[in-house]
Amino acid sequence: MRLYEHEAKSIFRSLSISTPQSVLVGSLSELRKVTFPVVLKAQVLLGRRGKAGLIQGADSLDEALSILQDMIGKRFDGHEVKAVLVEEKVDVEKEYYCAATIDRIRHRPLLITSDQGGMEIEEISRVHPETVHKRHFEPGEKIEPYVGREMASRIELKGERLVEMGAVLTKIYTMLVEYDCKLVEINPLVITTDGRILALDAKVDLDEDAMYRHSELRRLGIEPRHEVGELNEREKIAKAAGVPYVELDGDIGTFPGGAGFGIAVLDLISHFGGKAANFMDSGGAPSQERLRLMIGLLMDNPNVKVVFGARFGGISRCDDWARAVVQYVTETRPSKPMIMRMVGNMEKEGWEIFDEARRVDPEPFKNIKIYRWDTPIEEVIKEAIRVARGM
Repeated sequence: MRLYEHEAKSIFRSLSISTPQSVLVGSLSELRKVTFPVVLKAQVLLGRRGKAGLIQGADSLDEALSILQDMIGKRFDGHEVKAVLVEEKVDVEKEYYCAATIDRIRHRPLLITSDQGGMEIEEISRVHPETVHKRHFEPGEKIEPYVGREMASRIELKGERLVEMGAVLTKIYTMLVEYDCKLVEINPLVITTDGRILALDAKVDLDEDAMYRHSELRRLGIEPRHEVGELNEREKIAKAAGVPYVELDGDIGTFPGGAGFGIAVLDLISHFGGKAANFMDSGGAPSQERLRLMIGLLMDNPNVKVVFGARFGGISRCDDWARAVVQYVTETRPSKPMIMRMVGNMEKEGWEIFDEARRVDPEPFKNIKIYRWDTPIEEVIKEAIRVARGM
């Protein structure tokens, strides 16, 4: 569960990590409480807000009102701006990067710091790899204060600043562990010209499945959620039905038979030069209603040019899958082509359902091709890509 910047900073302040003075505003009238100059920051779960014009400075009330009017209620890349964080403008002497996260390769907590703040960590690693310093920990290991100071020394800090920066690094690692976070990132963490160390930005991703353990977050106004406000209508429908469904930016709708198989399909589509329009998971032994809903989500997506369906029957039987496809096709008679492959448990019965449906009413099946076990899935995916390209 990603947090908005103002939510993440409220946790920082509770841990004595300093942030600029700020006020969260949701209307033009609230802006009159602010002392200028300020920086206005749209509260949306998007990266690179500065480049999108979602972070702007203002030296006067009139200038701030104009900027706020352009932000509040507007949508950027599908995200509506409902609030703007207005912060004091600070003079920066030096920018740093620091983060605590989970290394998915080594399966260990990881603390990262660099003296090249302000850039994405991927860019820092590419341009200035020698400035990126890392420290792994054992799962469950607590951080000692000297470790934070040692990490601060690697970015050439000394004396009081080393101690203060070390304390911040210690706190963000502690936050990662104690709040069940997947990521705690400050970029940039700055030293101001008047000597303060401040978190100018904040990116925090919590494990929503662990939220029940953190009643203290509710006291900060942070409630469990699944970013429903950032979902489009199809994703909201899927969520309400309990169907894992995420839309991507491609044109090949995927209707797989499980999460692992679904991810493999995304990889294969990408490998052969296509672009998937979504990820979804039917779950084990899905109901007919669930399967029909899944197909409908793809057919309703205007970006989808072809639906690729693949069923490797196990717990989820091929005949159930075939029955859902047939019922959807005969009832709605979709215009979008479907390229599918079916093999596994109850495969014979599944084919009988398809063959009978075609015999009774062949018209809605003209744009539907279904392949058997003897056609490799790679070839079926290649055909779906060709159809999406209009070939």
